[in-house]
Amino acid sequence: MPLHVETPLVASAALGHGDQRVWLKLESLQPSGSFKLRGVGHACEVFAAQGARRLLSSSGGNAGMAVAYAGRALGLPVTVVVPATTSERARALIRGHGAALIVHGASWMEANDHLQTLRGPTDAFVHPFDDALLWRGHATMIHEAATQGPRPEVVVVSVGGGGLLCGVLEGMHACGWTDVPVLAVETVGAASLHAAIAAGQLVTLDAITSIATSLGARRVCAEALAWTTRHPVVSTVVTDAAAIRACVAIADDQRLLIEPACGAAVAAVQAREAAPLHAARDVLVILCGGATVGHRELSALELSAGR
Repeated sequence: MPLHVETPLVASAALGHGDQRVWLKLESLQPSGSFKLRGVGHACEVFAAQGARRLLSSSGGNAGMAVAYAGRALGLPVTVVVPATTSERARALIRGHGAALIVHGASWMEANDHLQTLRGPTDAFVHPFDDALLWRGHATMIHEAATQGPRPEVVVVSVGGGGLLCGVLEGMHACGWTDVPVLAVETVGAASLHAAIAAGQLVTLDAITSIATSLGARRVCAEALAWTTRHPVVSTVVTDAAAIRACVAIADDQRLLIEPACGAAVAAVQAREAAPLHAARDVLVILCGGATVGHRELSALELSAGR
């Protein structure tokens, strides 16, 4: 039985423009707080069936929360390693699901390197974004969206390590949306996909400087870049301030709290600068998560964006 839940698809009157309708897939309503539970839950169930005795995860926050949630549901102990950039709120949420938490390194890559030293023969490593099991689980959100609303003319998705992008594209191809462009959105200071597309090869960023730490993968997964060669994917980048303003707009208009990594996709729709949005009548936006932001955090972010 899947650990994730079916999430609503709702139309946003505030984000719509003229004849354009914007549809929000509310993945922030997953029990762990983000879309990650779809792929992570699927992977954890597979690993448990294969005899895993412990689940290990390296994460900027959301993947760790999803593994911790899944481990508790499956009765398996969980250890999560997060970088120093992971917020205290995210750390508390991971611990709240009963996981052992270790803080190590300045970015996800350093946290992941440390985690690998902890692996034992009966442990299962749950990668936060680079695993076909994850992509298969994430694809289910598109399967749902295809039955809940109209066929979109563009799909808008935030990109960190690329796991969500891979899952969305896998789901789109399974549903026959092979000609629907994807607008892949990153923030300044965390745009590893944008850099890779420009270079024609994977690029490792020197550091993550964006406030959207959930997008903080210094190098996007190879499959995400490969998808850009076999599907119409348009990469765009927004500022941290724009992502934060989008979070505030969603709180005001939809009564939902989302984090800047999620707000990035909304910010791109608000800007309407990317070509795929110009003539699209129906736009599907993956509202990917918000567990790391409470009302206090959003208020603080709003103040910082206003400076």
